[in-house]
Amino acid sequence: MKKIFSNLTFQVILAILLGIEVGAYFPSFAPTAQTISKTFINMISMLIAPIIFFTIVLGIAKMGDMKKVGRVGGKALLYFEVMTTLALFIGLLVANILKPGAGVTPVHEKIKDVVPLATDNINWLEFVTHIVPHNIVESFARGEILQILFFAILFGFGMSKMGESGASVLHGFEKISQVLFNMMKFVMKLAPIGAFGGMAFTVGNYGLHTLLPMAKIMFTVYLTCLLFIFVVLNLVCYRYKFSLWAYLKYIRQEILVVLGTSSSESALPSMMEKMEKFGCSKSVVGLVIPTGYSFNLDGTSIYLSAALIFLTQVFNIELSIWQQLTAMGILMVTSKGAAGVTGSGFIVLSTTLVSLKIMPIENVAILLGVDRFMSEARSITNLIGNGIATIVIAKSENEFDEQKYQQVLTHSTAEDTE
Repeated sequence: MKKIFSNLTFQVILAILLGIEVGAYFPSFAPTAQTISKTFINMISMLIAPIIFFTIVLGIAKMGDMKKVGRVGGKALLYFEVMTTLALFIGLLVANILKPGAGVTPVHEKIKDVVPLATDNINWLEFVTHIVPHNIVESFARGEILQILFFAILFGFGMSKMGESGASVLHGFEKISQVLFNMMKFVMKLAPIGAFGGMAFTVGNYGLHTLLPMAKIMFTVYLTCLLFIFVVLNLVCYRYKFSLWAYLKYIRQEILVVLGTSSSESALPSMMEKMEKFGCSKSVVGLVIPTGYSFNLDGTSIYLSAALIFLTQVFNIELSIWQQLTAMGILMVTSKGAAGVTGSGFIVLSTTLVSLKIMPIENVAILLGVDRFMSEARSITNLIGNGIATIVIAKSENEFDEQKYQQVLTHSTAEDTE
């Protein structure tokens, strides 16, 4: 019994359930709960930039081949585009079949926080040039993942050219990296508190009663995410000869943390460490995971396509198949351009609506009440998809350690028999 209560997975589940209870019966606790959740996420966020930097630098310095770095990056981006496109069209298909917006009475809510952002369309070229930082210190301070990634690749390349003279620096970086991961392990022990705060705030601030009128769109998004994980991603796992179930069990703590905090970023550092232990090389993990957090948003893609069709159904707007396909094409671009922006789901939806002149921008506000409840589904799907992408790229590059993977399976089996 003592072992169960000391298990982090059990603690997080208990904290999530307690958070739902507290949020439902003591909604006035929501502001305090939000502070608790934000504090935990901030503790994780402060480690993200240095962990990404040191992981990438060490991986590339040891790899020593920039052609290989380019090949890994190219494969990753191609994989991301294929998977997010699939996610968009699966979301489109399921939403057209289930018709979640049929019979929903539109209730306008305030959209003041969405309009100023949405009306300022995201420029794709500006997004690309933004990847190159003009001040790397500022990039670290603001947590600009893609800029840190770009700088770390160049830094790793520079270190790889030092040969033996750079060995002492490399050794020092390895020690610093170990310190950072030790810090992360300590912070993750506080995950139940962060999960409790996140869930208590969500339920207390928005209320469980808001779910009933919008249950169908929530069901559509959750169902589509499950189909994507257990059909599409399962087929990918089968193709590359590793077990989806073993992988999901291995990252169960990260899944629960994301469920509680509604933020996939809260699991980024621990996912990088776990993917290495799962068998992926440090260099592949360092390149794929951070890039995936901006470009491989499977769950967000599902949400965007389902929400767009939902809105057209609620407001009785008929879209032809070609209009729907055009909308998906725009979403494929704008969803990448809005990566890392708070409230990006609303921004991307609004930008697409404005671009296509489908409906007034204010119509997006109907989703405000339940967006937080759907963010868990898309964040968890994003998390799972990025981990699988890392394994796929590692295997395709012969950068996957089967022995480590077998150790994970053995450990997992041993846990089941205890």
